[in-house]
Amino acid sequence: MKRRDFLLGSAGVIGTALVSQGLAGAYTRTARSMDAKDFHKSRRFAKLPFSRIAYVQRGHGPAALFLHGYPLNGFQWRGALDRLSKHRRCIAPDFMGMGYTETPEQQDISPSAQADMLAGLLDSLSIDSVDVIANDSGGAVAQLFVARHSARVRTMLITNCDVDTNSPPPLFRPFLEAARKGTLAEGIARQLADKTLARSNKGLGAFYTDPANLTDEAIDYYFSPLVSSPLRKAQFNRYAVSFEPNPLVAIEPALKRCLTPTRIVWGAADSTFDVSWAEWLDRKLPQSRGVRRIEGAKLFFPEEMPDIIAEEALTLWGVSAAHHG
Repeated sequence: MKRRDFLLGSAGVIGTALVSQGLAGAYTRTARSMDAKDFHKSRRFAKLPFSRIAYVQRGHGPAALFLHGYPLNGFQWRGALDRLSKHRRCIAPDFMGMGYTETPEQQDISPSAQADMLAGLLDSLSIDSVDVIANDSGGAVAQLFVARHSARVRTMLITNCDVDTNSPPPLFRPFLEAARKGTLAEGIARQLADKTLARSNKGLGAFYTDPANLTDEAIDYYFSPLVSSPLRKAQFNRYAVSFEPNPLVAIEPALKRCLTPTRIVWGAADSTFDVSWAEWLDRKLPQSRGVRRIEGAKLFFPEEMPDIIAEEALTLWGVSAAHHG
């Protein structure tokens, strides 16, 4: 078998399942979402001791913090921001080493350091507390953040992500091996140059319910910064390696004490994070509001199905149906 670069393994290694066109079509974005040009215009920077943090902010009122997956950036949440900015001050940052955040070479970019960065970002924006919405590796950071700063998290909406001992998940092992060799970014560069590959079952598209939702524009926006310089390539490799050792097992006692109202929404066709981990969170979190399974949906369904994210967030926030529009 050929060496498996990031998101370039065989279909068998990826272990993804085909999804009916009916499901994919049912959850196509139904309202206009910001395009990359709009998102770029909205980007701001917070100069922190950690990094110069890129973020997009829309709306007013109580703050909501959107934490993206890997190897994405805040653009993942554009549809949710469009739908929820009437009700919240929506903030979508790019993690250190990801997206358009500018991070010094020696800065720690581990999940633990990312959680500390979020606290610093909120301080810089004079925000005391937030509603957190998270996906994938962003969900791991969300758990670390709430374990340390439970008083700052009003509610938490968690989607498919690292949980307890499933971090990093077994499916991620080939990517870690490539990262340690310093070659992980090569797979990103290949997909940036060949967007058909990126949408294929050997690319990032394997983690989308309908790979057609991974547009050329999104591929450019996600991947271009990751391979824009030798430093960014090195940080991309280091970001993956930083998920070991697993920081989540140690916070189980804190999660069992967490009184933050939490809703768990899980794509049931995700081979990376099985729905059993959603059920684990549901059992551990005292204020869990239960698990909603999205049948046929894969890891990055929050980008593809922003109406579901908006619906669940508004319900969790206690926004009445009369004010959903």
